[in-house]
Order: sequence, then C-alpha cells, then structure tokens
Amino acid sequence: MTNLATRNLKAASLWAFIVLIFVLVPVLSTSSYQVNLACHVLIWSLFAVSFNMLWGVTGMLSLGQALYYGLGAYSVGLMVDHLGRQWYLPAMGLGVLAAAALALLLGLLVIRVGGVYFTMLTLAFAQLGWQITFKWYDFTGGDDGIQGIIPPGILESGTVYYYFVLAVVMLSIWVLKRMAFSPFGLVLRCVQQNPDRVRFLGRRVRRNQLRVYVISSLFSALAGSLMAGVDGSIHTDMLFWTTSGEVILMSVLGGINQFFGPFVGATVIILIEDLVGARTEYWSLIIGIIIMVIVLVFPKGVVGEAMRAKSLLTRTGAGR
Repeated sequence: MTNLATRNLKAASLWAFIVLIFVLVPVLSTSSYQVNLACHVLIWSLFAVSFNMLWGVTGMLSLGQALYYGLGAYSVGLMVDHLGRQWYLPAMGLGVLAAAALALLLGLLVIRVGGVYFTMLTLAFAQLGWQITFKWYDFTGGDDGIQGIIPPGILESGTVYYYFVLAVVMLSIWVLKRMAFSPFGLVLRCVQQNPDRVRFLGRRVRRNQLRVYVISSLFSALAGSLMAGVDGSIHTDMLFWTTSGEVILMSVLGGINQFFGPFVGATVIILIEDLVGARTEYWSLIIGIIIMVIVLVFPKGVVGEAMRAKSLLTRTGAGR
C-alpha cells in the first residue's frame, strides 16, 4: 500500500471514529443536557472550521463572522416568530442565501484592503449589524431576543434534532475539507504566502479572496441557524464581537494550520466552560487561566503540537 493510500485510510478511519462518537452520544448520555451540550460542540465546531477557511487557510483575519452567524440565527427566529414553525427549514435556506448575498456585497468592499484594515472593517460591519438588531426592538425583540423557537414535526424531538445537526455539520465539514485540499484550497494557501506570485501565475487574488469570504460566511450562517433550534431562542450577543473573538480563540487553541484544529479547539473550550462554569462563580477567571496555560504549552495549538510530536517520534523511529 502506498504512503498516500495509507494516509487516506488513516484519515478516513479517524473521520469514522469521530462520527461514531457523536452518533453514540444520545445512546450513552444520561440526560438531555448532555445531548444539548454535544449539539453546541458540533455547531461551534462548524462555525470555527468555516472561520478558519478565512484565517488559517487564506490569512484573512475577520472579526466580523458573528454578523453571518447571527444572521443565520435571526433568519430562523424571525420567520418562525412571524410566520410559524412550518417556516423553520425554509428559513434556514433563506438565511444561508441572505448571508451569501450580504457577504458578496460587503466582500467587494472589505477585500480591497488587507491586514489590520480588513480586520477592522469586518468588525465595523458586524457591530453595525449588532446595533441594528439591538435597537430595532419592534421587529427583532431587541436585547430580549426571540424565544420559543421550536423546530417543526419530528425535529421537535431533541434526539431527532441532534441527529439532524450531526448530519448537517458533518456534511458541511466534509465539503469544507474537500475545498481546503482541492486546487482551489491550494490557491488560497498561495494567496496567504505570496499573493504577488499568485498574480504572476495568472490567478486573481481578490476574486479568490471574495470566494472564500462568501463560503466562510455561508457556513457561519448555517451554524447560526442550527443553533436557533438547539437553544430555542436567539439573542443579540450572537452578533456581538465577542462571538467572533470566541471562534478565533477556538481556532488558535486547536491550531490554525490544521484543518481539524478548530474542531478540537471548539470541543475543548465548550467542555471547559461547561465543567468549570457549573462549579464556581469565578468561572471566567479560571477559564481564562486554563486557556492561557494551554496556549503557552501548545503554541501551535493542540492538534498542531500533536502532529509535531508524531513527526518527531516517526523520525526518531526511522533513525533507529
């Protein structure tokens, strides 16, 4: 068996193992809360992986992805609240399309600048969206948000909705992985490393940046629309800059240079927040210290350092 075939088999085995673990959660769980927690892990993982297509793959640090995450959630919440539960699934599709359209429009503006200017522009647009949602009380519910968002039909069951989330998230991450390791993904990595050389080769840098910005925003909105059904409510904090900051932290913690790094980072942070938050009122301080220690111990992220250790062990074994 060739090295490539061996690597593909190992990747497929790891993917199957991860899916199996999440499939067994409702079977092995002792309460509905644990299923709800697993839903949060899945959805935040999708959000983090889609964000990392921008930063880790293309080198575009956006502080405004919460805008699209919140747009997906509010599309579902508003349509269910004003039109009824039967609009839940159509609202998910419309929210994703609305996010793609908005990302295309704003992307034409923000990708014209790079570095910190791109970061600040995305933050500015996200904060504008949060302010509109916060102030437009009669339509969005303001800081009260919208409650009572219940999926229709069999999706009303927590277990059924969990498997629906699992299927959507895993399919979405598979699609993103195919993109990341396709010729398109290779161009994105080249854009991050040397955009001038990409232009010299006849590729359009801004066009590819715009494409990945729209793709990342689309899947961020999908994550937000799924979260609306998990919590049964939406709130303005979903669009606030701290939401973007949290997903950045997940990527850093897991490893921005590894595709599954953000997935692992999201899992670690959600579980730490749950375990610590339930045991002390000083949870924010303790979580901050824990995360700081993890980042210092694993400067390349949890997955990045694990891959580096594996590489060292392989070379050591070969040297013997």
